[in-house]
Amino acid sequence: FFHPERSQTQSPTMLSTSTSMLARAATRSAARRTYAASTTTLADDAAAHRPPLQLHGLHARYANAVYTSASKSGQLDKVEGELLAIASTAATSPAFAQFLENPLISRTNKEKTVTDLLSGKVSPVTLNLMTTLAGNARLSETPKIVDTYARLMKAARGEVSATIISADPLTKAQTDAVASAMKGQVGAGKKVVLSTEVDPSILGGLQVQIGDQFLDLSVKSRIDELARTAV
Repeated sequence: FFHPERSQTQSPTMLSTSTSMLARAATRSAARRTYAASTTTLADDAAAHRPPLQLHGLHARYANAVYTSASKSGQLDKVEGELLAIASTAATSPAFAQFLENPLISRTNKEKTVTDLLSGKVSPVTLNLMTTLAGNARLSETPKIVDTYARLMKAARGEVSATIISADPLTKAQTDAVASAMKGQVGAGKKVVLSTEVDPSILGGLQVQIGDQFLDLSVKSRIDELARTAV
């Protein structure tokens, strides 16, 4: 039963104990709030630097790690430029390409050579990637890793790659008309990055590659379709 008289005559010891219990409870509650806020902040930070595409495989693992690191250091564009330059050098310099691909060069020597070549000339993110690849005997995968990183960057910028294949070179007016038509296919807020190719074997019409989608409007495809049609 509740006795008002007794509640008014609690001993100092009882009051002290109650106060201590309340203090400890408040401390635990504050700690929980701090932990929850910290967890939320970490989750938000991770989401802010997460790659824009969910890609998988060896090349994606390296590209994803580079994207996250470059995003946290505010160097996404800088790293992209550096990696594209490295890939371009590999494509145009037989000596550099051979160095990347040669399995007879030890990992230690490759790592040292990469450090000597790039130290002070590229960002720490790019240098770390290249030395890691050297140490893991993966330098030969550099061009494909660069391609994957470039794909992530295009997605981050809202760019969609598209290729038009025609039997004859297109005029600027024709290219602009096709590009305008493609905008309705890629969705609002995205930009079509267009490239053109000439393939006389399609005879006429167009073949269009938009992202992972392929549309064959060539004369050759129609002829092939007619050939398969039973009379």
